Amino acid sequence: MLYKLQFAELLPYWDVLLQGLVFTIVLTIVSTAAGVAVGTAGASARTFGPAWLGWIVVVYVELIRNTPFIVQLFFIFFGLPAAGVKLDETTAAFLAMVINLGAYSTEIIRAGIEAVPKGHIEAGVSLAMTKWEVLRHIVLNQAFRKIYPALSSQIIIVMLGSAVVSQISAQDLTYAANFVASRDFRNFEVYLVATLAYLVLAIVTRAVLRGLGRIFFKAAS
Repeated sequence: MLYKLQFAELLPYWDVLLQGLVFTIVLTIVSTAAGVAVGTAGASARTFGPAWLGWIVVVYVELIRNTPFIVQLFFIFFGLPAAGVKLDETTAAFLAMVINLGAYSTEIIRAGIEAVPKGHIEAGVSLAMTKWEVLRHIVLNQAFRKIYPALSSQIIIVMLGSAVVSQISAQDLTYAANFVASRDFRNFEVYLVATLAYLVLAIVTRAVLRGLGRIFFKAAS
């Protein structure tokens, strides 16, 4: 029996899907900015900070990289209330994504920092630059240039992985698709639209990141 596509039945719910898409975009932008900031701080602390701080960063990175994202999300949303820390679903989703991306970006950025020639660092020190000036103007500039493609790919992965935040009722695109499917029962059409939306979002995000990289590194060169 042939299946008859009826996308018209989704039209009454276009605003729900649009709101879910917007939430996913905002979630990605905010968590990317905060996650990369955490990763930069973690990589800098592990490379140039005291040994005790480096070990804290190692524990954080290994803990996050070796546990499923959905378990981290559930721990933040369902587990922390037992310790008296109660977060709404939106805050929990943002926090989980920031922590997750922060751990992965820490290792990516650290690899870039370690790839910077030692002579460049020594040259900065010989010019009477402070440790933080060397880190900011010499090390991080070169490190980000080297690892930007890998970091961009990780951001895409985290963005696509954000679909699991629907499991705590954060109203992202997947949550919206589930809501619509439960109302009109056009599962094929609903999830096809959601799949195409994620595909387009990933392509656009990659293009935006590539464009930002060209602008940033051109200005820095």
